[in-house]
Amino acid sequence: MCLGPGHLVVYGNPAFIDQFGSATLGLPAREGLLGFPPEAFDLLDAVLDAGRPRARWIRLADEDWRMTAAPRTELGTGLTYGVSFHLRRRSDEPVLLSPAPPER
Repeated sequence: MCLGPGHLVVYGNPAFIDQFGSATLGLPAREGLLGFPPEAFDLLDAVLDAGRPRARWIRLADEDWRMTAAPRTELGTGLTYGVSFHLRRRSDEPVLLSPAPPER
């Protein structure tokens, strides 16, 4: 999760920390997310500006990744203050939920 126009990284789940390291927390994304292509930052900028979720494919470490991003908004005002994003390798298996058990 990033805050503000500099996309200050304030949270990363364990998979994010494994990929980018804990030193990225507290840094602007452009300084901490080394290897991120310019298109990734364009996506973060567009979501912050428009206040709407967006997604695109990016190339990171010689692999294709699907990057999805969603705005973080103030509850009372609706103003966008940050962006949350998720990365998924093209080669990752989809996560499928088990079907609900039949009703009795």
